[in-house]
Amino acid sequence: MGVFLIKRILSVIPILLLAVLILTGLIHLSPVDPAQAYLSAAHIQPTDELLAAKRAEFGLDQPFYQQYFDAVIRLAQLDFGTSYLSGKPVLEDVLLRLPPTVELALTSLLLALVVSIPLGFLAGIKKNGFFDHLSRVIAFIGASIPSFWLGYLFIFFFAVKLDWFPVGGTGSVMHLILPALTLAFPLIALYTRLLRGSVIEALNEPYVLFARTRGLKEGRILGKHVLRMAIPPMITGLGMNLGKLLTGTIIVETVFSWPGFGRYFIEAIFDRDMPVIQGYVFLAALVFIGSSLLVDIIQAVLDPRLAKKGGTV
Repeated sequence: MGVFLIKRILSVIPILLLAVLILTGLIHLSPVDPAQAYLSAAHIQPTDELLAAKRAEFGLDQPFYQQYFDAVIRLAQLDFGTSYLSGKPVLEDVLLRLPPTVELALTSLLLALVVSIPLGFLAGIKKNGFFDHLSRVIAFIGASIPSFWLGYLFIFFFAVKLDWFPVGGTGSVMHLILPALTLAFPLIALYTRLLRGSVIEALNEPYVLFARTRGLKEGRILGKHVLRMAIPPMITGLGMNLGKLLTGTIIVETVFSWPGFGRYFIEAIFDRDMPVIQGYVFLAALVFIGSSLLVDIIQAVLDPRLAKKGGTV
């Protein structure tokens, strides 16, 4: 297990270096001049002299390899520079905006797991039954309705018509329910059908038949053997969506006026705040890579054979 962990952690390094390379290249491909964006945000009339001075200050007059090397050093220290608008370090603004996004993402994830695990399990063991048909309806709705439209529907019915929840903002648990449900609904649809398929596949395995012929109780077979073998594919899907949750809350935060990391990124795009945009993209890559690494480790713990085979999950 120790060798497996070391190999997986070391494999992350070239991926991060590639992410920084792409991020550095995007600055040159972008039509936005960071120096001009900075002067515009500071309400300073750009001149050739000021633009040249700012490009030198930002290191944009250096060769590409030097800019890449400097970016690696800075990002390794989580130094994303200073926001053009607030004048504060980007990391300081990120740490201020990240907790609401983490709160929203974890609540959505918890809600999705609480609903999808029992629903998917019952849909699998009772194929073509009530819970199976219910899971199909949820999957159809979750795959068909975009998050922003689902959010507006929730606001219209539950906030405007019924007045059960506030329209947007933050401050209480009631403010959290609608955006969390909007984020959780597609995940419920995905995890329910994923677990259902895994349960049906596990029920057809020979070891389940052997367990039944040995006279084991059905509850023990379902809990100890079927559910245990059906959970790993769901964990893989969970890891793939964890990064999406933390970085993909942009639309939901905008719809519900949630003061999180995603909304901060949208504001930075409109204001052409390049350090914030770069910081967000790098942190997004870091979250996706970290969640993938975490899933590989959990899978290896659940099935030690993966670690012995080199960690192919």
